[in-house]
Amino acid sequence: MSSSTLRPAGGAPSAGQPEHTARARGRVLPFPITGQEVVLIVVIAVLWVALALTTPAFLTSGSIVPLLVAMAPVALIGVGMTVVIITGGIDVSVAGMVMVCAVVVARAMVESGAPLPVAVLLSVALGGLLGLANGVLIAYGRVHAIIITFGTANLFRFLGLQLFGGTTVDNIPGTLAVFGRGEAGRTLGVPHSFLIMLVVAAAAWYYLRHTPSGRHLYAIGGDADAARLAGVKVQRRVLSAYVLTGLLTGLAACFVIARGTSTLAPNVGAGMELAAIAAVVIGGTSIMGGRGSVLGTVLGALLVQTVTSGVTQLGWRSQLASLFVGILILIAVGADLLRERTRRTA
Repeated sequence: MSSSTLRPAGGAPSAGQPEHTARARGRVLPFPITGQEVVLIVVIAVLWVALALTTPAFLTSGSIVPLLVAMAPVALIGVGMTVVIITGGIDVSVAGMVMVCAVVVARAMVESGAPLPVAVLLSVALGGLLGLANGVLIAYGRVHAIIITFGTANLFRFLGLQLFGGTTVDNIPGTLAVFGRGEAGRTLGVPHSFLIMLVVAAAAWYYLRHTPSGRHLYAIGGDADAARLAGVKVQRRVLSAYVLTGLLTGLAACFVIARGTSTLAPNVGAGMELAAIAAVVIGGTSIMGGRGSVLGTVLGALLVQTVTSGVTQLGWRSQLASLFVGILILIAVGADLLRERTRRTA
């Protein structure tokens, strides 16, 4: 990969520009909206129409608001996960991070009466610290991300369980209600957590597409050695990706606390790593790195939550939601492999 691959993708190659250079740039940055994202929009629209016809209550605020509130933390973590997977890594420790951040913040609110700014700052800072631990081990320890984050996932979970002390955290005040599903958590009927997630996603989209450091992340995922030879600070960029994921996971933990009851159980965050990875993969980010989209991730999270909500409202067995999401993941991965094969043979 030459240094030209670090520039944003354009249209047709200019005069004197080799065609293979244009193709290489296309692999680094996709068009503003990809074909897979268009397909996701169509699929979500069809599902919403079908559910509205089958269960008229689906399009009411009593159904849509909880759907968006439940989607927000998954999509927020998914934004960070997208950045990580673009670099060729992965982070399966985010569920453990959510547990640690949630129990620390919940106890701080119960025992010390921590106000909203302190609670959010504490959770985000703690998440960033846990992400930093992952990033240092992966970027400078040169050990594959799946191994490191699988190990830290167990460590974070152990730490979280110790902080819970074998019991629940009860009588949690409504300090974080601004992120919840109640009246305090909405403006014009739209949940604040969902709006915050959209703002973060938009900022991440701009960062990845329109800043040199963002484009470097694509280059690292495409070929880390070539990116290093082109002058990219690979270790620093990889470290920043995991720190970003930790920061967003800490914020997502506040959303998780706010959407629940006044009691926090030791299973908080369970399965969130799988939901986030599913959203990223279904959204079109290549699990092999070098290609991905924040918009696709947000749409993927919305599709996953729509399927889950739809199964519940139709009165079907909850296991069917996992089945449908699994099928969607296989379809997305299969489409990614076909695209990769097509590029190699082109």
